[in-house]
Amino acid sequence: MEKLLEFEVSAVIPATPEELYRAWLDSELHTAMTGGEAVVSAELGGEFSAWDGYISGSNLELTPAERIVQSWRTMEFDDNEGDSRVTISFAVVEGGTQITIVHADLPPHGTQYIQGWEDHYFTPMCAYFGDG
Repeated sequence: MEKLLEFEVSAVIPATPEELYRAWLDSELHTAMTGGEAVVSAELGGEFSAWDGYISGSNLELTPAERIVQSWRTMEFDDNEGDSRVTISFAVVEGGTQITIVHADLPPHGTQYIQGWEDHYFTPMCAYFGDG
């Protein structure tokens, strides 16, 4: 059996944890802050898609303004590859909120998502929330 990958990435976003949590789980705001069409749910067990359907999954844990845990996969996952797990944590720091993403249970090709989080989430989120 292939070893599953895990990595952690983080950035400081010029927004409050409450603003980031709300935007992550709201279709209109998620679309606006990333630039990719998103249909998301703020309900436990609710399903989501992001980046025009490229990403899909469901909400596994929701702790308002603190933490979101989601099952997560892209169109590049093979049918025989299970969902990965994304844990998004929010912590107040100088300049805004440190958002930390731990991406676990990834298939071997999953290292590409390290740069993907930076390019398709952190960079547009900084611009959207006013620091870009």
